[in-house]
Amino acid sequence: STDLDRCYYRPSWKSPKSLNFFPSLLQTENPAPSPGSAFRPEDEIEQLTKKMLYDMENPPSEEYFGRCARCGENVVGEGSGCTAMDQVFHVSCFTCMICHQKLRGQPFYAVEKKAYCEPCYIGTLEQCSVCAKPIMERILRATGKAYHPHCFTCVVCNRSLDGIPFTVDAGGNIHCSEDFHRKFAPRCSVCKEPIMPAQGQEETIRIVALDRDFHVLCYRCEDCGGLLSEGDNQGCYPLDDHILCKGCNSARIQALTAKASTDL
Repeated sequence: STDLDRCYYRPSWKSPKSLNFFPSLLQTENPAPSPGSAFRPEDEIEQLTKKMLYDMENPPSEEYFGRCARCGENVVGEGSGCTAMDQVFHVSCFTCMICHQKLRGQPFYAVEKKAYCEPCYIGTLEQCSVCAKPIMERILRATGKAYHPHCFTCVVCNRSLDGIPFTVDAGGNIHCSEDFHRKFAPRCSVCKEPIMPAQGQEETIRIVALDRDFHVLCYRCEDCGGLLSEGDNQGCYPLDDHILCKGCNSARIQALTAKASTDL
């Protein structure tokens, strides 16, 4: 076959294809219906049959490569057409769907059998709400916005939260669960550490007594150190703003009573 110039394109990231000027081969396509018409399947078959019979009886004087997917006319003559996206086009018909720039020898993107030049294709893409650059590949949607997966990060530790549980504060800032709890969780009145779920957990128990917050393991009698959440000492018996078990509460009351009697 004759050496021909070549067109090239940059495929979409999903579907790499090639684009070449026609070699010497016979290729037919279904005739394109005129705008606004609606064909039944049998009508389309009948029209195609008539076209094939006509082409057989009246062969073109030059090489015939098929029908242009854009204008529906025959593509005849070497160098007059090209193939792209498994379709046949006149070179003059193979243009960007938006700006109509000819795509011969230019990079283009194929989207649902439609071709776009690179600037027009990029102009159709959503922009990342963080970096404001077009999202060329996978889009991550969260909080009603679009993100590059690598741009969707915790505002505290900057870790990517793609596929990881996250929390949004009242200001709309995105946090990983750990940093959110460290920042906003109530703090234990005994150890002063945040009361937050253990690693891999989503919930935890917070004990509130005398308007103070406690971890379960920090909720102990101030005198004997016994846990007030389990066992014989279960339950809090406060006295003078002190957290006490029942036994230590009674002992303090007896001590105060004895002291009062002595003072008299």
